[in-house]
Amino acid sequence: MNPRLQALNPYPFERLRELFRDVQPPTDREPVNLGIGEPKQAPPQFVLDAVQREQAGFARYPTTGGTQALQEACARWATERFRLPQGALEPGRNVIPVNGTREALFGIAQAVVGAKERPAVAMPNPLYQIYEGATLFAGAEPVYVAAGETGGLPDFAALPEEVLARTELLYICSPANPTGAVVGSDQYRRLLELADRHDFVIAADECYSEIYPEEENPPVGLLEVAAAEGRTDFRRCLAFHSLSKRSNLPGLRSGFVAGDAEVLRGFLKLRTYLGNATPPPLQEAAVAAWGDEEHVRANRDAYRERFAAVLEVLEPVLDVAAPAGGFYLWPRVPGGGERFAKELYAREGITVLPGAYLGREVAGQNPGADHVRIALVDDVERCVDAAWRIRRVAEDLQ
Repeated sequence: MNPRLQALNPYPFERLRELFRDVQPPTDREPVNLGIGEPKQAPPQFVLDAVQREQAGFARYPTTGGTQALQEACARWATERFRLPQGALEPGRNVIPVNGTREALFGIAQAVVGAKERPAVAMPNPLYQIYEGATLFAGAEPVYVAAGETGGLPDFAALPEEVLARTELLYICSPANPTGAVVGSDQYRRLLELADRHDFVIAADECYSEIYPEEENPPVGLLEVAAAEGRTDFRRCLAFHSLSKRSNLPGLRSGFVAGDAEVLRGFLKLRTYLGNATPPPLQEAAVAAWGDEEHVRANRDAYRERFAAVLEVLEPVLDVAAPAGGFYLWPRVPGGGERFAKELYAREGITVLPGAYLGREVAGQNPGADHVRIALVDDVERCVDAAWRIRRVAEDLQ
């Protein structure tokens, strides 16, 4: 077996199952799982109708690079959403459909890493674990950069010059999982300067970009900042987007990566060998989803309602605040994240994720250890019910 498989850490949900292994939740109340970021809202019916209408396409082999219609739909959406110059994103060249961002975020490291001696890959801490796994499997050193408390962002410029010189890829997530922090234009500009100086690729995971609190103030994107700087070749820039959160379609496994055409050409070659191609009916469904914004606005409204209702319950007892984007709460909890999550499950049947499972210990400190991640993905009534049960446990552990 490939020894790099042994380097991969257990996934957070494996660790959570082990934490709960000997725990019996109460049987007199309904369990609520707020531990995984899986939207519970119904997917748009017109997308399901498209799958049904196009089902004969399951009889055809799909192309790895996606249909022209899907390439164009992704390019059109990104151009409009991030105010890019018309024609800057050439379908099939600057835009490649992928099977969700997880596949692409893992695969890009396998395509990019390996040209430098002792390669390094920089990433936020806490993090989405795919960044780490992709790095380890590519044979590189993961470099964890603390993201601070809620609203904090990693300061990649503070890394030693020796590390930056070895860096080939930098992962950034905005809005961030789990903190909800949003990268601003200035921060993206500084990352572009670092990438130019040290010759590495920026992989901007923007899969939560369409969930934000103020309708008139959407999060900025990496390609948007690059274009404003005159970098319409998007050199060293890749942005990853998905329908999973935007459109409540995690099972569709559909997204895209856009940016540097040279990097994407190599990435497409790798994906061709891996056989990562989306079935034609699902591509047609994705075309429909990327072309509609009404259901996305309704989705944001639903999240705003949940945040307002849940924070009213939790703010009096927990150090918690509304995120700048995404659908997670990242409160500091009494007793630490692991103890709190276990007590909460045992007493109330509520599942949340210990923050330590999303963080990595550096210099004796894990930035997630005192936190839990709460995914407000269920309907508002169940989220509020869960919040009151979380509050009871928090009060008892104070």
